Amino acid sequence: MARSAVARKRNIECRTKVKTGCATCRTRKIKCDENKPFCQKCVNTGRSCDGYESPFRFVTNSAHGSDLKSDVTLQPEIATEDIDLLNHCFSTKTLFDVKLACDEEARQVLQASLTDPPIRHAVLSLRALREDLETSGDGPASPAQLTPSYHYGLQQYSMALGALASNLSSPSSNGLKSALLCCQILISIEQVRKNYAAMAQHIVHGLSIMHQYRARPGFVTANKLVPTQHDQLPSLDIFIIKLFAAPCKFAEPLVTTDVSGTMLPACLVSSHQQPRDLRTIAPDMRTELTRIAASTLEFLEKVSQVKSVGVALQLLSEKAALLNSLESWFINLELVQTKIGYPSTEPISVSFLRFFHLILKIVLLGALDSSPDLYTELRTEHDRLQSVANNVGERVKTYITCSGTSSGQGKRSTVR
Repeated sequence: MARSAVARKRNIECRTKVKTGCATCRTRKIKCDENKPFCQKCVNTGRSCDGYESPFRFVTNSAHGSDLKSDVTLQPEIATEDIDLLNHCFSTKTLFDVKLACDEEARQVLQASLTDPPIRHAVLSLRALREDLETSGDGPASPAQLTPSYHYGLQQYSMALGALASNLSSPSSNGLKSALLCCQILISIEQVRKNYAAMAQHIVHGLSIMHQYRARPGFVTANKLVPTQHDQLPSLDIFIIKLFAAPCKFAEPLVTTDVSGTMLPACLVSSHQQPRDLRTIAPDMRTELTRIAASTLEFLEKVSQVKSVGVALQLLSEKAALLNSLESWFINLELVQTKIGYPSTEPISVSFLRFFHLILKIVLLGALDSSPDLYTELRTEHDRLQSVANNVGERVKTYITCSGTSSGQGKRSTVR
């Protein structure tokens, strides 16, 4: 009997530990049933399942040898495939094989997620919601049809927002960096959820943080240039511009598509509207706005590196020219609208162009300027951006409803 007890004890001691369970069960040191996305043991006992190992893998740089003490201080190296995966999740445009130029942004986010809970929760949320979009299409027709992945994504989203609010209660350089990196993911999450009103709110809040805490040098008076207040804050504005400037490429749809790259479902296209007119006019509008966006990215890079008042004054002239180009573009858009003569509402693709135009204008207005008068002007543009976003969000909901998601016709018909 004693020998049998010793043998059982030896077997228990030699048994290989299982490392694939959820984080909650592993902390409690109990066997996990490994149901995804929630462990049923946690659910049945009323606990919050903290999920499984991140879908993004990290590799440690072994170039410094095998000294365990030195490995502790090393920054883990982010795997290239994980950077590609997060880059792919950033925008719904990638559903149609569009390539984003956000590798560096993805690397920064993944690096920070190793030690920053809000960012880690946000990354897990984006991944779960993106997987749900790719498998379920435009989404369920009712809350009762929400998938476990969608529920898990919302849970992680809520945890990210809670942790982020805690960090921002007493902002520091690290807290601001966390907020801006997290904001990138939250913008992407709301795009996946087609909640453009909330997406606009994240954009406005993130850009406000950049401006309030002076992510770049700027003038406080006519000839007084002040340096960056917080070094190396993430450039959220550049990330947003990249998302909107990325080309729209879609598979041949069953509904009308204008060449600006956005699908126009039948329920949003009037019988009086002539796609031929859109094809001959709208491409120039999209192309010109993208050109201004590219010039804006170059301008922001120069602003980040400015050191002298003389160079900054030259950049103010460049800023004025870009704002004039945006104003000319907007006037031309109105002329195009008049020429085409939409009988009721404009195509949703044009609304997205308006949204992009306002983002560029807000970014440019805030560059190199910290004057008190600026806040009034920015508030007006923020309100306009929110109004356009609200309109787009409501029309997208109408699109999803009339395209018949329950029959599968709306699958992957993302209007971006």
